[in-house]
Amino acid sequence: MMSDITVVTEFSRKVREIENTWIPMPDGTKLAARIWLPEDAESDPVPAILEYLPYRKRDGTVERDHLTHPYFAGHGYAGVRVDMRGTGDSEGVCLGEYLKQEQDDALAVIDWLAAQPWCSGKVGMIGISWGGFNGLQIAARRPPALGAVISLCSTDDRYADDIHFMGGAVLCDKLNWGATAFAIANTPPDPAIVGDRWREMWVERLENNGLWMLDWFRHQRRDAFYAHGSVCENYADIEVPVYMVGGWADGYTNAIFRTLDHLPGVKKGLAGPWAHKYPHFAKPGPQIGFLQECLRWWDQHLKGIDTGIMDEPQLRAFVQDPAEPAPYREMREGRWVAEPDWHGAAVASKPFFPSSSGLSDTPNGDVVTVMSPQTAGSSVGVWCVYGLGADGALDHNEELGRLTSFETGPLDEDLDLLGFPMLHAEVASDVPQANLVATLSAVAEDGRATLISFGVLNLTHRQSHTDPEPMPVGTPVPVSVQLNVCGQRIAKGQKLRLSLGTALWPVIWPSQEAATLTLQNTRLDLPARPARAMDEGLRPFERPESAVPLATERHSDGSYTRTRTIDQVTGVETLTYANDTGRETHLHTGMTVHYTSSDSYSIHPDDPNSAQGTCTWRKAYSRGDWRAEVRTMVTVRALRDVWQIEASLTAEDADGMVMERNWREDIPRDLV
Repeated sequence: MMSDITVVTEFSRKVREIENTWIPMPDGTKLAARIWLPEDAESDPVPAILEYLPYRKRDGTVERDHLTHPYFAGHGYAGVRVDMRGTGDSEGVCLGEYLKQEQDDALAVIDWLAAQPWCSGKVGMIGISWGGFNGLQIAARRPPALGAVISLCSTDDRYADDIHFMGGAVLCDKLNWGATAFAIANTPPDPAIVGDRWREMWVERLENNGLWMLDWFRHQRRDAFYAHGSVCENYADIEVPVYMVGGWADGYTNAIFRTLDHLPGVKKGLAGPWAHKYPHFAKPGPQIGFLQECLRWWDQHLKGIDTGIMDEPQLRAFVQDPAEPAPYREMREGRWVAEPDWHGAAVASKPFFPSSSGLSDTPNGDVVTVMSPQTAGSSVGVWCVYGLGADGALDHNEELGRLTSFETGPLDEDLDLLGFPMLHAEVASDVPQANLVATLSAVAEDGRATLISFGVLNLTHRQSHTDPEPMPVGTPVPVSVQLNVCGQRIAKGQKLRLSLGTALWPVIWPSQEAATLTLQNTRLDLPARPARAMDEGLRPFERPESAVPLATERHSDGSYTRTRTIDQVTGVETLTYANDTGRETHLHTGMTVHYTSSDSYSIHPDDPNSAQGTCTWRKAYSRGDWRAEVRTMVTVRALRDVWQIEASLTAEDADGMVMERNWREDIPRDLV
């Protein structure tokens, strides 16, 4: 994480740390907060920067907290990291993600911060993923003290762009993230913070926090469950300035462009090459001086200092140069470009048409037939890349023969893409429910194919995620598939490849039946971007900086593996990701932590109802005579008529078993 970051040890204002303080909620529950602030803040008050998460401030996010919040404090802010109710060291229980209780608590936290003698009365919110989500959601609640938000790797639409669905198809990340959240939600508080009641608090969580994923599978349409917390329901609810940040390797980048298009107030967007991490240390690089960029935003909107940030283009994006396929990258080459005011019409549409002879810019009357084995898609990697291991896309040539592909000839000139590729067609299906998959890749002169973007549409959702309708069997209907937003140069001499299919495993769960689709009047619209003079005059980002990193003692190395096996007798294909963080001690707390996880997905190429995923976690904590360990397992089977879900939870401490729990439920499939 630290190889390219300049560590700052001396700041303009000396920093003091409050290791833990309690923030009271209206119902008497207390939330645990860690605060860094200038030593002289009570005589010279500062704005507070809140990061509000369930990911355990004591150990879960402690590495990045040490890089970020003391840095803000040294520059005249109070960096505040709060554990949500029922997580980390905070009291109570946590019954799900993005609940009204979570937002209500945040409003109380902001009021408390604004009233502190060391606070100027102004508060900003920053967060990535969950913390990026609730920054937007809380802004929509309009707390008076909230002055600005920086939201990274987040979404405005919990149904369309989150771990649950993509184009109305169920993402396998619903299992993967559901299992991860299940493990996190059932970990104990630290007795060094909460004292002897730690075990009592832990048991309360184990008995009540539950398996949130069951609710996620029960709601398969865009109903009130997903509308809650989706700020796209009314963008005008947000009145404070919002800075949306993300990267092309991340799963949430679409929301940056959609929010810029619809948010009526002050807004900015930044899209780099990064995976699901903060841009001062995210891979692939180039990393940027993101904390300095944050300070420019905070100074402008929380202190009233004109930093010039609002004079710069509304959107800044990194257009990537061609690169060989690789599941993990340290760096991407490319260049920063700018759009003064992003709308979908900011770029021109360049059409291509698939036919029996390839992919050309000339319309044709060819009918395209698409039918995939259920194993199609294994080279795509994961829906959301984290940049910690080889979880990205492989050479897309692996999909030849599994997806139906169409290529251009070598391009006569460079083509820059910035925006959403769109596929339009009239589609007929031989079954009432089917998924249409589209992938876009660049084929180099040596033949290797690098994935650029992909999109999915559950055809029963062709007109509505709220009220899906079965496909009329055998009757063509017009559909449009939006591919993920991208910023990519396709070089002169390269070829473009469009690949179509009915499966993308294990990115999405399969349809209930194998499908054959016929497409006619098919057109791919690409977001072609011309060069702009303002690109050459962009203010360069500063080098990445941070505060002093967390001091640790490493006891064992970590590992990351990704394997694909085929049972030569049964034909079942299994893809497994396994991660071991290694065992280490955080020297400032004396806590030793060790996490391991595995995600395993199996399917038969001819049987969509054979799809199964199993995710396991082990989280272990210790200090002296204290020990706590959580082990979880969650399995989902996509049977013809039901989602079959099983889960187990085991919690132990130094004295032995604390609790064992098991879940099993069959949930009817609803046009997914």
